[in-house]
Amino acid sequence: MEPFFISTVAIASTEFGDKTQLLALLLASRFKKPIPIILGIFFATLFNHAIAAFCGEWIGQHLNGVMLHALLTIFFILAAIWVLKPDRINPTKENHKNKSVFLTTAIAFFLAEMGDKTQIATALMAAQFQTLVPVILGTTLGILLVNVPVVILGDKITPYIPIRIVRFISAAIFLLLALQELLKLVME
Repeated sequence: MEPFFISTVAIASTEFGDKTQLLALLLASRFKKPIPIILGIFFATLFNHAIAAFCGEWIGQHLNGVMLHALLTIFFILAAIWVLKPDRINPTKENHKNKSVFLTTAIAFFLAEMGDKTQIATALMAAQFQTLVPVILGTTLGILLVNVPVVILGDKITPYIPIRIVRFISAAIFLLLALQELLKLVME
């Protein structure tokens, strides 16, 4: 249960103000079809994070505990800094009227997640926990917890979300995770 919970919280923390959240808002305002957008986000994230988790598990099997905890500590500190920097996306001028909303969303989200901090975090958590399903499901749920309300409520809620405070809380969560890994590193 710990891998699922930590994966969910860590990923949800990174998503506030992330480019994928901005992408979700852009797609919701452009298409106004929440169900295919949510399904596109779900399947893209599930597939992307499955790839990351498989790679992470393989890495975890080939790194010793000290090296893994050191990498996780460094990543969580960098993620705390990274989450404080706002992401921006540039909406494309491409006409999507004849394309599938689901397919457009799935492809856009899959590509947006490539090399993103959530994909890296997924790989590292899979390496740490050595259990794929709870990590993949947790990271996917974390993405959905933050993006589904944006898709459904869109521009109605974004003015009321104190994004600066959310970023600081997210950074604090990552620093706590870094501290936890540092303690494991010292204990080993």
